[in-house]
Amino acid sequence: MFARALIIAAAFCASLAHAAPPAAQSYPTRPIRLLIPFAPGGATDIIARMIEPKMSRALGQQIVVDNRPGAAGNIAVELTAQAQPDGYTLLVGNISTNSINPILFARQMKVNAVKDLTGVTKLVAIPNFILGSPKLPANTLKEAIEYARARPGQLNYQAPLGSYSHLDMLALQAAAGIKMVHLPSRGAGETLPALLRGDIHITESNVASNIGAVRAGQIKAYAVTSEKRLDELPNIPTMAEAGFPGIGSLNWNGIFAPARTPKPVVDKLHAVATAAMKELEAEGALAKRQTPLSLSASPEDFNAYVLSELKRWDRIIRDNNVKID
Repeated sequence: MFARALIIAAAFCASLAHAAPPAAQSYPTRPIRLLIPFAPGGATDIIARMIEPKMSRALGQQIVVDNRPGAAGNIAVELTAQAQPDGYTLLVGNISTNSINPILFARQMKVNAVKDLTGVTKLVAIPNFILGSPKLPANTLKEAIEYARARPGQLNYQAPLGSYSHLDMLALQAAAGIKMVHLPSRGAGETLPALLRGDIHITESNVASNIGAVRAGQIKAYAVTSEKRLDELPNIPTMAEAGFPGIGSLNWNGIFAPARTPKPVVDKLHAVATAAMKELEAEGALAKRQTPLSLSASPEDFNAYVLSELKRWDRIIRDNNVKID
């Protein structure tokens, strides 16, 4: 049923392209508000603040970064979806706010994030590690799976409830035929200390936050969710090489606008945002933060990608009966 709804939503989004009103031709003529669904300091906020000065310069108007954390990111999503579709309110959303939350929080949200927002472009896609505690005897993902299979329900993993890491670990357990205990957490900041102490055994967490500890040998990286091995750590296999193709996520971030924003405005934002991100990549700013560039060829391409992500998460959520009260 949800897949059918996605198809309808895709058709709806496609129908939004229409001729620009005269105001769109001179866009922008005043500052633009860029909403961030989380508090300052996280990956989404950092990307927004990196791109802001370059986009402001190219557009000739100031982009004002506005952090609106709360409700798992849904507050900023709702504010953007309810804003005038004129290009002056934008959102930097991510894998959670725009492809998982629309499913998990469908009944609680005041808007339909699939129907009420339109994509501008994907910006980055941050890979994750499948990590193991140094106290766990397994040194590879295969060994960790075998160790867990021999001890059903005795090993645990930590992840925020309903997060991509939680859902990915559910998918990994199903694919591997193992059973582990989920320990909900408030965020990635809890993961490293808990792994070091041995309080948790296995988890999925982003490369940027954990690469230092992996390099130092403090924690074990069993696999990486990127398509290719990392240049910095070429000995760590991809999930496909470890025997689990299609399992694991890239923590993507992208720009969204209210639905019915004039197509020429969306296209202009796409051109400016992608050019700004290419500048950041050329300057080495993205590599320094372990945030690989991942741009959409067009706004339509980004919308199609988000819909494919929604379908993937919907299947995992339904298969595991994941619910948020």
